[in-house]
Amino acid sequence: MAETRSRMSESRALSDNPRVTVKIAQTLDGRIATRTGQSQWISSETSRAFAHELRASHDAVLVGIGTVVYDNPRLTVRLVQGADPLRVVVDTHARIPLDSHVLTDGVDLTRVFVSDDAPTDRIAAIRASGAKVLKCARTANGKLDLADILTQLAGDGIRSVMVEGGAGIITTLLARRLVDRLIVCVAPKVLGAGLDAVGDLGIRSLADAIVFDTMEIRQLGPDVIFDGMVTRVGRLPSPRGGPDRS
Repeated sequence: MAETRSRMSESRALSDNPRVTVKIAQTLDGRIATRTGQSQWISSETSRAFAHELRASHDAVLVGIGTVVYDNPRLTVRLVQGADPLRVVVDTHARIPLDSHVLTDGVDLTRVFVSDDAPTDRIAAIRASGAKVLKCARTANGKLDLADILTQLAGDGIRSVMVEGGAGIITTLLARRLVDRLIVCVAPKVLGAGLDAVGDLGIRSLADAIVFDTMEIRQLGPDVIFDGMVTRVGRLPSPRGGPDRS
């Protein structure tokens, strides 16, 4: 993973926030889950091992509460050799199930970000499990401010964050230009309906599309991997509308 670490260390950041890698596993038609929410497993075992390599090369892995509720991931490194990253859950209302793997398996590596008005009894229960609960500012539309979360993580020495979902988190990061690297594992499957990998980014002109400084496309087992370094054009302000999916 020397090449991965080298690419992540390129000095082109606009701030001291951690480098952000978004990793998406999707079908040919851009779905990350079926209409019933099933997503395990869209990608192949070979691609999943690659995902574990990516986890091992990052200081932290971040997901939204929807990913925890529907997939109950461990977010650890099991398919390759390497250290487990810090696990970060974005959970506005502190509704994470207490039997989630991230709260029962190496819970000292888990941090849960909640809003100021999250229920105190839920916060106490999460802390009792051994996880660390941190308060986070909200944007005008009620979502937790992901830029604030990245800043807090940077203050704790986290220099690289891998984001594995869900769609709302990924969309917000892309819309606010907070992503340094985008990796998309495309599986040779078509669902026709289901959850889109990326939602509305508010882009109305091709001139405003997210583009890449460098990119690599390769086959990994039956899947095709796109790996690109995002051209940074400045971070956009917090969104003003839209539902709170965190």
